[in-house]
Amino acid sequence: MQARQTRDIQVGRHRIGGDNPIAVQSMTATRTHDVPATLRQVRILEQAGSDLIRIAVDNKRDLEALREIREQTDADLVVDLQENFHLAEDVAPFVQKFRYNPGHLHHKDRDQSIEDKVTWLAEVAERENCAIRVGVNGGSVDPRMKARYSDDEEALVASALEHCEILDRLGFTNYLVSLKDSNPNKVIQTNRRFATERPDVPLHLGVTEAGMPPDGVIKTRIAFEQLLPHGIGDTVRVSLTVPFDDKGQEIAVAREIIADIEDGRFRSVPVFDNVGLNIISCPSCSRVENEKFVELAQDVREMSRYAQEHNITIAVMGCRVNGPGETDDADLGLWCAPTVVNLKKKEQLIGTFSYEEILPRLKQELDLLIAD
Repeated sequence: MQARQTRDIQVGRHRIGGDNPIAVQSMTATRTHDVPATLRQVRILEQAGSDLIRIAVDNKRDLEALREIREQTDADLVVDLQENFHLAEDVAPFVQKFRYNPGHLHHKDRDQSIEDKVTWLAEVAERENCAIRVGVNGGSVDPRMKARYSDDEEALVASALEHCEILDRLGFTNYLVSLKDSNPNKVIQTNRRFATERPDVPLHLGVTEAGMPPDGVIKTRIAFEQLLPHGIGDTVRVSLTVPFDDKGQEIAVAREIIADIEDGRFRSVPVFDNVGLNIISCPSCSRVENEKFVELAQDVREMSRYAQEHNITIAVMGCRVNGPGETDDADLGLWCAPTVVNLKKKEQLIGTFSYEEILPRLKQELDLLIAD
């Protein structure tokens, strides 16, 4: 993976950013004021290996519960303030980080400037030794930015950059940023844009409202596989709709994805820079429509060894579920049907060939790419 350029920040016992390990976190699903249930969630996530555990605090009742929870766990806790940024001063003594959403700051104290509100939040964090996450979300973009930019992705990035500039002017550097959306493509593009502008700021990655497994896992994996290999992402959250007792699954999935990426195992079609030939093939699962797919994937690997030094991605997909979409980003893609193989160049369909014809035809297209 490409080395990260971000500075590192302190969140309780954890250093995040720089060359520190990618931190994994999750969030309790129970109502915070139900202390026994929320503590059970905390312990489930601790046992699963969560580095940080986020809790929502929406009112004074939740705040009182937070005090009790803090007394019964030494986990590094994060509070999500959402629209209740006024509670920052009350929660900060009990947590290691709090998250505010720039899109929600305008709802309260409309006669007060955004900069004044952020200044107060930074003063609270500095005093209580807390980190801050500036959490920009596609579903709640700052109305000022939405009015200013017609492009949603641009509005998200502009909002995050504005708050970084404010915090920088204040001299507060113990912060990170997240740019989230339910669409993995927006997550990829906005984080790429932001990292280009501010490569120094640590990033928290996640696909919000990803849904139930396996779809939610797939969406998240796609986003992470497009970002982490390029040094984008310092801490992650996998958001899955699962029974409360299964919340530890989010941690397991996150660590599996990170381990796969670090070992060079990819299931989507990543874009690599200067890494030579990249062959992607999906697993030989029950959806494969012709067993010849497995043999074909092996043959493609052997045939293309002569192109190892060229930055070309070849995707070999064995079913109609993953075949069409996951070959779109590949330089050359094979989408294997029951009796034929669809040969693609990016999103363009070159033609349909038999399993016996496809290998020499693929070599022809590969040679043309190399010549170009």
